[in-house]
Amino acid sequence: MPKTSARLLALLSLLQARRDWPGALLAERLDISPRTVRRDVDRLRELGYPIMTFKGPDGGYRLDAGTELPPLLFDDEQAVALAIALQIATTAGAGIEEAAARALNTVRQVMPARLRHRIDTLRVTAVERPALRPDPQVDSGVLMALSAAVHAREVLRLDYASFSPQSAEEDTRTAPRRVQPHHLVTWGGRWYLVAWDLDREDWRTFRADRITPRAPTGPRFTPREVPGGEVAAFVAARFRGAGDSGDWPCRGEVILDLPAAAVSHYVRDGLVEELGPDRCRLTLGSWSWPGLAAAIGRFDADIEVVGPAELKEAFAHLARRYAKAADPEERPHG
Repeated sequence: MPKTSARLLALLSLLQARRDWPGALLAERLDISPRTVRRDVDRLRELGYPIMTFKGPDGGYRLDAGTELPPLLFDDEQAVALAIALQIATTAGAGIEEAAARALNTVRQVMPARLRHRIDTLRVTAVERPALRPDPQVDSGVLMALSAAVHAREVLRLDYASFSPQSAEEDTRTAPRRVQPHHLVTWGGRWYLVAWDLDREDWRTFRADRITPRAPTGPRFTPREVPGGEVAAFVAARFRGAGDSGDWPCRGEVILDLPAAAVSHYVRDGLVEELGPDRCRLTLGSWSWPGLAAAIGRFDADIEVVGPAELKEAFAHLARRYAKAADPEERPHG
């Protein structure tokens, strides 16, 4: 029979692994008597673990949620996963970076040396995207309020700060909205709420840093399915400007004088077809025709436009613009 301390840890690990444990099964797994199981459960209760007893033919034990946080037990994989998650949280932009860093330091200190070495070899570095202004931080209280509304399926009233593209400044005026919150997601280092706007009767994606939730929340609602059925694809389509179809609004086809392998390495959601050792067909999408032409133009190769006509016109438009940039004398004066 293992020592009492080791046996208690093994018992706690089992209780954390599933919701209900029949007493006889615990005794069998730990190779101890049911009476010893009862004594060990009492010891864990004295340490602060809220272990409940349930009755019935297979009466046993359940580790319940408590009002205080007793010592936690993780196996090796769980401990490493927790440390990695905390490292990522220090760069999440959710207003919890400092708390995540403190929690990571606490977890690391109690880890055995073999696990500390594993997590020390992994460092997550936040790489800031070039921008005129840094991405705004989201108050953690706002994220918790949004998450709670999503979980409870309750109508959320919120104030939403608008944005003026002409001035590139946040507008301090807010417009009250009533929405059915469905998903809280991250995209490009920012947090967004995907919700059904009750007043506009359509899906909307709100930046969380511009949301001010109002209390209390409204009545419960029946969840809807986002167009396409998959929230990740829906959000990606919205940021592409593709509406609900999930595809880019502009899609064209060209032939490049490059090997297919050289092109496919740099194309995420395009289609590359090999036509020969040094030729390939590329089908690609973008949010605009000039944007698509510019994306194709980054390949240092001759280009043959298969179609459509809008893509050919976009190449001609960019050619004129680039010619002016290359020869300042071509610029109109006035």
